[in-house]
Amino acid sequence: MKIAVLLHGSGVYDGTEIQEAVLSLLAIEELGHSYQCLAPDIQQFHVVNHLNGEAMNETRNVLVESARIARGNVLNLKEVDLHSFDALLMPGGFGTAKNFTNWAFEGPSSSIIPEVKDFLQGCVEHKKPIVALCMSPTTLAKAFQNTELRLELSVGTTAEPSPYDIKGISAGMESTGALVQMKSVKEISIDIKNRIICAPCYMMEASLLEVRDNIRHAIAELESLL
Repeated sequence: MKIAVLLHGSGVYDGTEIQEAVLSLLAIEELGHSYQCLAPDIQQFHVVNHLNGEAMNETRNVLVESARIARGNVLNLKEVDLHSFDALLMPGGFGTAKNFTNWAFEGPSSSIIPEVKDFLQGCVEHKKPIVALCMSPTTLAKAFQNTELRLELSVGTTAEPSPYDIKGISAGMESTGALVQMKSVKEISIDIKNRIICAPCYMMEASLLEVRDNIRHAIAELESLL
């Protein structure tokens, strides 16, 4: 199975969560599959100093920054043929809610860039299973807002500690028409009808090993959706 991995920069606060991305690539190979990294050629919303969390006075390109994670082997999203891969994986990080959408600032009333929206809708239309990690389900929620599909999505659970507002984010996804499931870092949600798997990862208080296991669990379930 060939899995496309959709990146949105490099760094949890303004791009892709690097640990989730690398653990995903590792799990894909460990489970006997191959991957191809993708990213849109767009500017980041902003650049964040990861030492202090403050915005920096500079600009960066999502495709160029994603190449740091992919070791240069990343394709421009506009040039990707949907039929060249079997499934899609979306790592987390707040780039998905800043560069793909502006959910981080406007919540469910935010916009989504057409390039990403069309790509995600195409994946579902052509029955390509999707694994959405961490904050990425919010991007799926936006991509299918005002459509007939009601995706089953999860960004975590309110029953266990989280550094983020799981209740508020979940309510926001529900307002777009999604059906929200509560899942811990030891669990995944599976939308069999729409072929979507969600793993909370670092949306919950979690260790590196717990995140690794969560990602591996999600990727292992892909075969059951094909």
